[in-house]
Amino acid sequence: MAEKKPIVAITMGDPAGNGPEITVKALAHADVFDRVKPLVVGDASMIEKVLGIAGHPDTTVHRVETVGEAKFEPGTIDVYHMDLIDPDKFEFGKVSAMCGMAAFKSVVKAIELAMAGEVDATCTNALNKEAMNLALEPEGRHFDGHTEIYATYTGTSSYAMMLAHHDLRVVHVSTHCALREACDRVKKDRVLEVIKLGNDACLRLGIEHPRVAVAGLNPHAGENGLFGTEEIEEIAPAIEAARAEGIDVEGPLPSDSLFSKALGGWYDIVVVMYHDQGHIPLKTVGFVYDREARAWQAVEGVNVSLGLPIVRTSVDHGTGFDQAGKGTSNELSLLNAIDYAARLASDR
Repeated sequence: MAEKKPIVAITMGDPAGNGPEITVKALAHADVFDRVKPLVVGDASMIEKVLGIAGHPDTTVHRVETVGEAKFEPGTIDVYHMDLIDPDKFEFGKVSAMCGMAAFKSVVKAIELAMAGEVDATCTNALNKEAMNLALEPEGRHFDGHTEIYATYTGTSSYAMMLAHHDLRVVHVSTHCALREACDRVKKDRVLEVIKLGNDACLRLGIEHPRVAVAGLNPHAGENGLFGTEEIEEIAPAIEAARAEGIDVEGPLPSDSLFSKALGGWYDIVVVMYHDQGHIPLKTVGFVYDREARAWQAVEGVNVSLGLPIVRTSVDHGTGFDQAGKGTSNELSLLNAIDYAARLASDR
């Protein structure tokens, strides 16, 4: 019997950004359809608008109102059309409440489809946090980003963000908050929770015996209390508790050398204490700029939300407002995110 291909709902992201363009470019790769059944969630008019910009004017956009209507055929992009954009008010590269709300509603619909079992996984293009909250705050709502939206609409309290570039993986104790607040969030229970989420993610990815590294918060991992006590009071006790549960975990380790070891294959995943501690190394290796050509050679990396009852992966870059509508955005990150979604969906 042929292996069932998962249906992956792909949100269009902020339509004023590069999400629609890289979606068209990614789904122009016919081999994507060998692995998944892709369904774009958003506004079909935006996908149609960028076909020529993306270099694929002959691609057919198929509007659907239900998942069952989708064709899942190369050369055709199935779009769960939600009629979100007024073309007379739309501009590429501009922050707007209309586009922010469109991106938000696309995400919520993808979550609803996954929670209802109509799709097997979700994959998100980038949204603009300013635009989204410009739309939501007059209604008394605010979200820091995708992860918080997913947590809210799935009723999840234990979750974390994992970033991956090939075999380099990081999972965060905190993400979108001020650095001062991030330090306060380094607590034993949260660190232990993230260690367990990271270990479980590796198991789901087929790593039989995950090796987990935990970064320190302070320079030199605190130097035995000389540069801070969080390692002694919060991080080390969490590591000991994880070991007691049978997890192969090492740390706290100085982050200035830890990622070189992880790239060298010492560890399968690194637990980091705050946003930039994990994002900087991932994007340094995943985002490659060709200085002679003055163009991005690669923009790779995958964002995975751990702890959710549904699969969610995402591109590991922003909306690219400076490139929107120019045909220059790179689809590699989205292709990788789609593949990760398929791998995680097959484990369920």
